[in-house]
Amino acid sequence: MFYWLIELSNTVPGLGFLRGLLNVFRYITFRTGGAMVTGALFVFLFGPWIIDHLRLRQGKGQPIRADGPASHLISKKGTPTMGGLMILSGLVVATLLWANPANPYVWIVLAVTLGFGFVGFYDDYLKVTKQTHSGFAGKLRLLIEFAIASGACYALVRLGRDASSTSLAIPFFKELVFNFGWFFVLFGAFVMVGSGNAVNLTDGLDGLAIVPVMIAAASFGMISYLTGNAVFSDYLQINYVAGTGELAVLCGAVLGAGLGFLWFNAPPASIFMGDTGSLALGGMLGAIAVAVKHEIVLAVIGGLFVLEAVSVIVQVVSFKLTGKRVFRMAPLHHHFEQKGWTEPQIVIRFWIIAVMLALAGLSTLKLR
Repeated sequence: MFYWLIELSNTVPGLGFLRGLLNVFRYITFRTGGAMVTGALFVFLFGPWIIDHLRLRQGKGQPIRADGPASHLISKKGTPTMGGLMILSGLVVATLLWANPANPYVWIVLAVTLGFGFVGFYDDYLKVTKQTHSGFAGKLRLLIEFAIASGACYALVRLGRDASSTSLAIPFFKELVFNFGWFFVLFGAFVMVGSGNAVNLTDGLDGLAIVPVMIAAASFGMISYLTGNAVFSDYLQINYVAGTGELAVLCGAVLGAGLGFLWFNAPPASIFMGDTGSLALGGMLGAIAVAVKHEIVLAVIGGLFVLEAVSVIVQVVSFKLTGKRVFRMAPLHHHFEQKGWTEPQIVIRFWIIAVMLALAGLSTLKLR
């Protein structure tokens, strides 16, 4: 909206002073900061109302897994879920206010975010109304996610219009590129779906998922800005993708809305993120990574999410093949709960790991 004000001021005579004042809105860095503040304020102001409304509607709150840690049956009972609605509301409002509405990358990433968010919302709705930990069929859910992600990836490939849009670049090796052709649509969809579900698996303790998501969003906000700038991308020897710098504004909105949500999600949580938020935010990170051509870097920056997902895969495969479990309980954070770590210990230590992995991922932006 603010970007439109700039264009409007250019068409109205006698507004020279106003044009000079509004010119600051052209800068991505300024609008990213504005989106961050807007997202945070929106969630801070409307968060209590949303929580009260969800608590009233849900009654018993999110059903707790019977096969999960026994302590959760008491400490987390009655806590409302679907807190992702708070994050998505702040994210959308901030993005609509501060992002360039003519930028197609913003709309594609928003479409993935809201599409995955709707899938997660329906899953949460079934869990709450039926008071069961199982939502709708897993295969159907994955099919819908792949349909959304494939459509978005197809749009990104068409938007790129060159060989790099269907290629996978390897960090540190600028010349080492694998061109998948149109098979890249399937690969990109896999990245988005995998990212969404990995974040979803991580969301199991108060505050555990939102901070790593914010760290990843801040990292990809920086990467988006650098990738969308011809000078910086050439200096860093990374792919230049015109227009992706605007995604930094969306990342700023996530960072702000995430900060607001953390205020209410910090232990003991007043509300859970739910699949509504975790699927949406994970899908968003995957979509941004595909858009800026840093898919492998996502696996490093989001390494905590990868570890959580791998722990579940290893646990399932091991049990089916040998009848034995590798971990005391999966996902990984429950394993450490069973070992006697307190919830704050797990959460804060996982945050530290997320920071270190983000720094490792950003280090792949190789200088000349």
